[in-house]
Amino acid sequence: MDSTQVFCPNDACLACGQVGQGNITVHDRKKRRYRCTVCEKSFSERKGTPFYRLRTATETVVIVLKLLSHGCPVQAIVFAFGLDERTVMAWLERGGSHCQQVHEHLVEQPRPLGEVQLDEIRFKLWHQVVGWMALALEVPTRLWLGGAVSEHRDAALLRRVVEQVKRASSALGRGLLFVTDGLSTYVTVIKAVFREPAPTGQPGRPPLIEWPRVHMVQVVKRYVDGKLDRIERRLVQGSAQAIEALRHAVPGGGVLNTAFIERFNGTMRSHLAALTRRTRALAGQILRVEWAMYLTGTVYNFCCPHDSLKRPGLVGGHRWLSRTPAMAAGLADHCWGMEELLTYQVPPPRWRPPKKSGRPSRELKVLMARWGTG
Repeated sequence: MDSTQVFCPNDACLACGQVGQGNITVHDRKKRRYRCTVCEKSFSERKGTPFYRLRTATETVVIVLKLLSHGCPVQAIVFAFGLDERTVMAWLERGGSHCQQVHEHLVEQPRPLGEVQLDEIRFKLWHQVVGWMALALEVPTRLWLGGAVSEHRDAALLRRVVEQVKRASSALGRGLLFVTDGLSTYVTVIKAVFREPAPTGQPGRPPLIEWPRVHMVQVVKRYVDGKLDRIERRLVQGSAQAIEALRHAVPGGGVLNTAFIERFNGTMRSHLAALTRRTRALAGQILRVEWAMYLTGTVYNFCCPHDSLKRPGLVGGHRWLSRTPAMAAGLADHCWGMEELLTYQVPPPRWRPPKKSGRPSRELKVLMARWGTG
């Protein structure tokens, strides 16, 4: 047990979420518990993971979540392991919620993005209810940037995905290129999300200005008698020179397309049993599909090497070095295992001093200098 790599999960603690401050000690090695010397509370090593307060063996839970992240139907897991279906759904909720926290903590951090492709997937629920899943993919690193699930393909669904891309992108940099299909709602949503208030010092609502260097291209496929006839590429916003510099580099040339997000759609359909066409493993709730989406997407980012991202190895060593999308994006330095992903603990927000009128006391200043964030 290494207490130097553990943080206090207590939200009311002054040292909440801080590592390496010397406030964590080993409380019980047999039960694997730590203790914080600041708040005087002990906590389990599994706190903040899907295994917290579970009596089932960790290996069994990891295997079940592995199968769920690669398209195994719930009914097959119930039959193979002798589990109750409600138990498997509870583990899916734990794993999906945990992967969502990991995704928001690591992936949704501001950094320069290049080309981003957006698309939607249509699927069915019980009682012939139709659902939609919107996804976003960063093309250079093949990193899944986020997704949203809803019963309707409307502006609210697309706005949730575009807002995730905004949280993962930086306003600075060479620019951001969106490539979508012919759905006009994308243009409206992207223009509405990528703008910021400009303070003028005057009373009233400040004006909103659009982000600079945001470019949009629509790729529209025209079909005749069920066969692809031609492809139209519409320049919605930006200049052709900037788009040419931002688009993905293809050996031997290439054109703007939505092939990367469509290929990722196929990965999601093959790894989510509820998304498979003409499947008998339909999902009963939208929320379950969202849990499975985060579980599958996070496993794809951190645990699955991508063939197009491998690099030549060193002389005398490996011929090729495999990389995951998270490694290509600089979010990880190695391929994570499933247990490593599920045991990754997301630190809670650091302690902030209470808002009070007047000058802070001397004691509060000492606490702010030691533990606060200002």
